[in-house]
Amino acid sequence: MRDLVTVAVATYHSAEFILETLESIYNQTYNEIALVVSDDGSTDETVAIVNQWVNQEKVKNRFDSIEVITVPKNTGVSGNCNRCINAAPSDWVKFIAGDDILLPNCIEDNMSFLELNPNANIIFSQVKTYQDTFESKNYVSTIPSEFPNNIMHPSFSAEDQYKILLVSDRIKNTPSSFVNKHAQFRVGGFDDKNLLVEDYPMWLKLTNSGEKLYYFHKETVGYRIHSKASNNVGEEVLFKPSVLNSFKVRKEVSHPFLPWEMVKSEQFVYAISLFFQKNGLNKNNQLNRFLYKTTSFYLNPFYYIYAIKKRLPSNKDNFFYK
Repeated sequence: MRDLVTVAVATYHSAEFILETLESIYNQTYNEIALVVSDDGSTDETVAIVNQWVNQEKVKNRFDSIEVITVPKNTGVSGNCNRCINAAPSDWVKFIAGDDILLPNCIEDNMSFLELNPNANIIFSQVKTYQDTFESKNYVSTIPSEFPNNIMHPSFSAEDQYKILLVSDRIKNTPSSFVNKHAQFRVGGFDDKNLLVEDYPMWLKLTNSGEKLYYFHKETVGYRIHSKASNNVGEEVLFKPSVLNSFKVRKEVSHPFLPWEMVKSEQFVYAISLFFQKNGLNKNNQLNRFLYKTTSFYLNPFYYIYAIKKRLPSNKDNFFYK
């Protein structure tokens, strides 16, 4: 018998989409699956829809086990992910949001990769993005589009990946993550204090602990871009809410380890972004794009300090100036 895999669904106000997510798990080509659904205090019909679906006889027979977790109030995405991983009865966990889908071979492909790479504990793959619905006419793009020219390059060590992540979050295909829960337990799980940004601090903790991030270049997950998601604002704005949320996280987990001018540059851009947001200048039009680029980049004094330091012979072997 093959290894059991837990598919952990994190939901919050997912009533409109959750059935499609659950059906995509049901239709996996891999049979040995445990299902965990953790709802983070939804006030819509999410939990009722989930309970009705899991109580079908065909669903009960499909999965090795089923657990639905609820809490009385919203605790944030990090806390919800921790509940998922704590409830997982298997070593391997595939996270999925309650508005996304697994492509049919998702679990099969990840387990096949694991057979060839037994040292892997954290695995990523490609994500297909769609606007509103998972119809071919609404397909947007597949990320990442290139490999191996990204953070998952096979030549990079965990230390290399950690330093790259300190500079910026280079992982845009987080929905594809396939993880060994014990690796996450070893670094203390997700940080419950980060209510909106759960993934970036986790990748930093894992790589800093020596855990290399692995990747295979195949589509495994469908990601839905829609207006009801907190960060899915499309092209309507100059910058997404995540720009401001990520800064607050980076201030804690990244800034203490970066050259001072890189930190000051981020602080400068953050201040400019706050100004644009508070003054209604975040709408994506030609004038605002010009003003934002001019103020955040061309008038950013710390960018020029960094450019000078990058050319100094004393920094030629410093990772942060390469």
